[in-house]
Amino acid sequence: MKDTPEVLELLESYPPDVRTALSRLRTLIVETAQGNERIGELQETLKWGQASYLTVRPKTGTTIRIDRDRSEAGDVALYVNCRSSLVSEWRGLFPQLTYGGDRSVHFKVNTPLPEEELRQMISMALTYHRKRT
Repeated sequence: MKDTPEVLELLESYPPDVRTALSRLRTLIVETAQGNERIGELQETLKWGQASYLTVRPKTGTTIRIDRDRSEAGDVALYVNCRSSLVSEWRGLFPQLTYGGDRSVHFKVNTPLPEEELRQMISMALTYHRKRT
């Protein structure tokens, strides 16, 4: 994946603790994609003003977005399409996490990210359409 200057600029605009958490989420997304041949190459872009990650290969996965969370649910969040079944599936697998409706999972910056759970969620999102074909 090629770094996108607009995404890097957005991440740099956040306070240090939020920037660190979002950078870690970004790294987990990239590492998960690189470690799973079913995902293939990722593209990084801005969508709705959020850092977004999608598969280059069509009909592979759904877009993942990460951003600062201004709700009371957390400090940063990972978002997916609300029309997908992903958040519902994640709730069943990881009930201890904090979710926002059908589109997001939220994290506090003063708590370590649940990396193993996140790797599984990221993999599920980036291969979402492959299981349906």
